[in-house]
Amino acid sequence: MARKHSKYDSYDDTDREEAAPAVAPTCWLCGRPTGTTIVWHHPVPKSRGGRDVVPMHPICQQTLIANFTNSELQRHGMDVQGLLDNPAVRKFVDWVAKKEPDFTATLTKKQR
Repeated sequence: MARKHSKYDSYDDTDREEAAPAVAPTCWLCGRPTGTTIVWHHPVPKSRGGRDVVPMHPICQQTLIANFTNSELQRHGMDVQGLLDNPAVRKFVDWVAKKEPDFTATLTKKQR
């Protein structure tokens, strides 16, 4: 493991610049800024060979899981617009747009 500071560098050095506060990434599904909890979602499920991850709100990820199977998510891939064409997902995104970034709620379970 690499050292955070040099072995000969003093830790109380006041000449160092402080890092700028990080900008919260936007949610892949709804486009709102993420809050304190960020879920790194695989648009193509790992079981289907997906490697890419995108930031999402937990409630947005729960909505995708409740409305799509892994096969459907694999077919959509990184295409957000294809997911938003689903009426249930579009209704959810329009509803959650007015909520705070850390908003959470209980969602309905997947219909099987």
